[in-house]
Amino acid sequence: MTRIIASLAEISDDYDALFVDLWGCLHNGVTAFPEAVAALQAYRKRGGTVVLLTNSPRTRAEVEKQLVGFGAPDDCWDTIATSGDSARAAMFQGAVGRKVYFIGSEAESHFFEPMNLLEDPTEITRVPVDEAEGIVCTGHFDPMAAPDVLRPQLLLAKTRGIKLLCANPDIVVDRGELREWCAGAVAALYTEMGGESLYFGKPHPPIYDLARLRLAATGVDISSARVLAIGDGIRTDVEGALGENIDSLFITGGLAAQETLTTDQPEPQALKDYIATEQLAPSFAIGKLR
Repeated sequence: MTRIIASLAEISDDYDALFVDLWGCLHNGVTAFPEAVAALQAYRKRGGTVVLLTNSPRTRAEVEKQLVGFGAPDDCWDTIATSGDSARAAMFQGAVGRKVYFIGSEAESHFFEPMNLLEDPTEITRVPVDEAEGIVCTGHFDPMAAPDVLRPQLLLAKTRGIKLLCANPDIVVDRGELREWCAGAVAALYTEMGGESLYFGKPHPPIYDLARLRLAATGVDISSARVLAIGDGIRTDVEGALGENIDSLFITGGLAAQETLTTDQPEPQALKDYIATEQLAPSFAIGKLR
């Protein structure tokens, strides 16, 4: 049964590390949440380790730059694991071939920058869809437009039997007051059309493997029983945590604020009904990270 808590401090002594989502949890795509920052700072002062675990298609370095711009200080986290880094590693290992059709914004073109950690990486060339061996999707060309506008390109790709590498499994995110479509929506459409999509972010295992590697690189050895996943995505953060056999804290005031009737805290019966509908039960729930 999911327990509603008042603050992270209420349960934090039971965990040595946190896997913390970014969008909807630490920031809203525009600015950092002061209470979330303070909660993570306090947790680290007590000796805990914070891994920022994000479905961003960007590299760790690019996400770090974003956090600075949003006003999130670097003393509220220890390391970062991104879906983008996990997906990039797969791309440079040849997961979708050498010639790829890119779906995303030019602001995310850093996705194709070389990864020096890999031995003999695949040389990647961006080409039109009718010449491609695979698709790399970091997002929608226009995040405000429904993914269905990409149906013609995806249909051609599907008839050619090529795979789509999805660098961000999120379906939507809220940037301030605006809801935007993400790469996960494009990948879901491609799968629905009969194509094959490859995922590397939450809730899929590769990003958790990366998170554990990044956690180990901080010099600490922590068992899964002492890790708590925090996030606002029931189908990403909570489902991923369940798949990895780790506890989860569901932030109800993010993507599911309306369904859980969250103002400061979720309405208990609404939260219970939402969990029953989704058939995914987090260990804990709270309106916002604090």
